[in-house]
Amino acid sequence: MSQALHFDIAFVGHYTKDTIVSASGVRTTDGGACNYGAQVAARMGLNTAVVTRLAQEDFHVVDNLARLGVHVFARATPESTSLRLEYPTSNPDERIIHVTGYAGTFTPADVKLLQARSILVGASLRGEVGLDVIEELGGKAERLAIDVQGFVRVARSGKLAYQAWPEQRQVLERVDVLKTDAVEAEMLTGEADIKTAARILADMGPSEIVLTHRDGLLVYAGGRYHQAGFFPQQLVGRSGRGDTCIAAYMARRLTATPEAATLWAAAVVSLKMEAEGPFRRPVSEVEDLIRARYTA
Repeated sequence: MSQALHFDIAFVGHYTKDTIVSASGVRTTDGGACNYGAQVAARMGLNTAVVTRLAQEDFHVVDNLARLGVHVFARATPESTSLRLEYPTSNPDERIIHVTGYAGTFTPADVKLLQARSILVGASLRGEVGLDVIEELGGKAERLAIDVQGFVRVARSGKLAYQAWPEQRQVLERVDVLKTDAVEAEMLTGEADIKTAARILADMGPSEIVLTHRDGLLVYAGGRYHQAGFFPQQLVGRSGRGDTCIAAYMARRLTATPEAATLWAAAVVSLKMEAEGPFRRPVSEVEDLIRARYTA
């Protein structure tokens, strides 16, 4: 990135090489919020950018995104961030994650020339994106979103665990949209009730809260709640659910209300969960599903 470039939506975060362990077996797939998110936005016809870090041996992901028309600014690192995700039950909120590789920390210089209508920071664990990068991104987008997982998850003896977030106030006061799941929301607020937790999180700074749970999506925006369920015909691709959800929401919010973006995101996730890996369905199928399952 040698000069400022402007995009509809941009994603900042590591590519992740994911080994998924569940009742259906063990398989390896290309993950990362930037990968899952850009796949959605590109298929929606948006001018999309990705700023990421990964090993040279995994640059096939860069090539795949480029073929979709995504502008990828990738820094080669000695190794990619690699995760082993174990799902002991059918509940997608219950998982054990091991870190087996790490691609290092982003710097403000990595995003200095990035400009987009919406920017989504999707990190995997604390240390990947710091407050300095969030400060650099301030003013570069109409909406700046983060996924809280990249700030509350730390590696302990190779396993991801939740830990108190020292820079919580400084980050949240700079963020417009916060993505969380039910477990993370309770950890941050002490509230198991997702509506109460979402309202408390909004009081910390973000104007919109996007909260996923095992059955669907809750959005709190402008003092109003919007909800939509997930309706996959089969549950195959649980990994990347949250990454896909917030990407679909942010992409749709460029032109739609929070209510419409909630329905859109829920429908995209429903279709994504029917197959392993990123969302690869035609946009027309999202529209069909909304008419069939989300319209009274």
